[in-house]
Amino acid sequence: MTDGTWIAIVSVGVTVLFMLGVPVFLVIAYWVIGASFVIGMTLDNIGAAMSDVFTDGFALLAMPLFILTGDLINRSGIARRLSDFAYACLGWIRGGLAMASLGACGLFAAISGSNSATTATIGSMLHPEMVKGGYDERFSAATAAAGGTVGIIIPPSIIFIVYGFLLSLPISDLFVAGILPGAFMVGGMMFACFLVCLANKWGILIPLSPSRVTKTALGAWLGFFAIGLVLWGIYTGKFSPTEAAGVTVGFCVIVGVLCLPIYKLMGSRSEDRPTSEKSYGEMLVVRGFTPWELPSITMRSAQITGILAPLIAISVVMQQILSLLGAQQVIGDFVISMGGYYAVLFTAMAIVFVFGMVLESLPVTIILAPILAPIAHSVGVEPVHFAVIFLVGASIGFVTPPYGLNLYVASGVTGVPYFRLLRYTVPYLVALITVWIIVALTPELATILLPER
Repeated sequence: MTDGTWIAIVSVGVTVLFMLGVPVFLVIAYWVIGASFVIGMTLDNIGAAMSDVFTDGFALLAMPLFILTGDLINRSGIARRLSDFAYACLGWIRGGLAMASLGACGLFAAISGSNSATTATIGSMLHPEMVKGGYDERFSAATAAAGGTVGIIIPPSIIFIVYGFLLSLPISDLFVAGILPGAFMVGGMMFACFLVCLANKWGILIPLSPSRVTKTALGAWLGFFAIGLVLWGIYTGKFSPTEAAGVTVGFCVIVGVLCLPIYKLMGSRSEDRPTSEKSYGEMLVVRGFTPWELPSITMRSAQITGILAPLIAISVVMQQILSLLGAQQVIGDFVISMGGYYAVLFTAMAIVFVFGMVLESLPVTIILAPILAPIAHSVGVEPVHFAVIFLVGASIGFVTPPYGLNLYVASGVTGVPYFRLLRYTVPYLVALITVWIIVALTPELATILLPER
């Protein structure tokens, strides 16, 4: 049999394993090992390639810090204050708590820069509240998974850094270009959430109270400051995105440790008390944590990193094998053959969507961006606009089976089995794909905020 036949047999075999419930890391690893034997690559090369990902992968240096930032924000109470603010603004609408969780994902993404950290934090915090509020547990978990997709679009974003490096584009321009599309993604998911909740009559409504909105906004000031700190530092060039993650971790540690004694001194015994019962002074400080809690917080972040890093590493090895098999040349020739502007653009989007179904966003970017971006530019697509189109499509892959990394993260933090989430991701997928098409057809959404050149 030919090599192509053997690769097809290996691919079918690992697909069956995935359907039987084998973890996605092992599925990809089995494919990589099988394909390596077919093309004559030794297992030593696989180990060396995975090692290079961890030792030479600049983008991965920021990942543990971004994840740790999310856990610190969660443990300190800052994330709760951000979600309270979102709920105060949206709780009067049917499905307001679910919509607030999506809004909180957007705010959290502007600090953490990570889709998985966003899903894990907001999911673990608000999923129990949504279930208590009458929402279906599967829908609640799917909402957290979908909300996390904006983690790589709303700046700061690791993937924008990788894309900018690969294509020699200004990273600050990419960050600015992601602001409006990220906001549109959140808005589109909120609208889908509203329709689903309206149809099922989910959610307990609360009256819109200007005083509650004001008080929760005051309570979230540390979160807003953290967002401003990250964006100011990156946009002004004071520090790199990796340094921004480190600065934010330091900020969260200082805030968490210093706020705890002040919080106790003010007599604030429970962060779960209604906002109306708290004084303005109590709202100024968050719950915080003791220095002795830092090891357990760090351990949780390390566990999540330990899940994600091997997935990314094996996916990068997978793209190397695909390159050796000639997949990149085949893709490039196919897209070029489409001809005109819209044909090339939508063909490229379809390819990104398909790859995003089976690969993490980092290997999707490494494999496809250097192929598709020059082709898109040759037919007149503005480079920064195409970068946003590309990465919005890659983000949708986080909630698209069979890979759907956010679905696995949401399943892990909520306890809802992976396959039970799939039905409730459909409305969000429809909303995200709709926004993606709008972004593709409207370059101004990505370029209007860019500085004049």
